[in-house]
Amino acid sequence: MTKIAVVTGAAGGMGRAIVARLLADGFHVVGFDIDADGLSGMEADGFEGMVVDLTSAEAIADAFEQIKATHGGVDALVNNAGTCFMSEFPDIPEAEFEKQMSLNFSGAFHCCQAAIKLMQGRDGVRKIVNISSNGAYNFDAFDPPHYRASKAALDTLTKDLARRYATDKIAVNSIAPAMTETPLFGVVSEEVLAKAIAQMPHGRAMQPSEIAAWIGFLISPAGDVSSGNVIILNQGRDVR
Repeated sequence: MTKIAVVTGAAGGMGRAIVARLLADGFHVVGFDIDADGLSGMEADGFEGMVVDLTSAEAIADAFEQIKATHGGVDALVNNAGTCFMSEFPDIPEAEFEKQMSLNFSGAFHCCQAAIKLMQGRDGVRKIVNISSNGAYNFDAFDPPHYRASKAALDTLTKDLARRYATDKIAVNSIAPAMTETPLFGVVSEEVLAKAIAQMPHGRAMQPSEIAAWIGFLISPAGDVSSGNVIILNQGRDVR
C-alpha cells in the first residue's frame, strides 16, 4: 500500500526539496500551498497539489476531508509552511503578529489535529515533522520576537504530541535549521544576511535538500525510535 504524506508550504523552496525527497522515498505526496501557480508547476508522478489557505482552520479541515475521501488516511505530515516578518519590538503591528502566529503555529496545530485523526489505524509508525528554527533558541541571531515565539510554540506542540501519542506509534519531532538558502533570504538586508552566513562554521548557508534529507530520515523506518526531539541543524555554530 502506498503511503500518504502531506507537506505544507509545498511550493516554496524548502517545500519543493521536501516533496522531492519524499517522492524519491516512494510516498504519494499531497502538497498544501496558497500558491496555485507554484503548485501547478510541480507536476510529477505521485504528487498532488492542493490550494489551501493555512491561516484558515476550516480550509485545513476541508483539505484533510478530501484526503480521507481519496486516500483513506495519512501516514506522514510535514509542517513546513511559515514565514518571518521583520517588524521590531515594540512596534510590531497587531495584524502582523497575528499573521505570524497563524502561519507558523496555528496552521501547523490545525494540521496536526486533522492528520492525527487520519493516522489512526494505519500500519507502522506514523510521523509528524515540524519545521522549527534556530531562532527559537539562539538569541544572538537577528530574528524578531514574534517569529521566535511562533517557532518555540511549535516545538512545545511537538513535545506534547510526542508524549501524548507515543503508545499509538505516532512519532513527532521538530527540525530547527539555522541559515538555509530559501526565498526567506529576501526578508533581510544584504548586510544582515552576509553577517549571518559568516557566522556559519562552514562559511555557507545550508541547502534545502540537506534539511529535506533529515526529514526523509525521520520519516523512514530508521526514525521510528525518535520522538519528542528538537533536532538543531547549524553546522555546530552554537556549541559552547
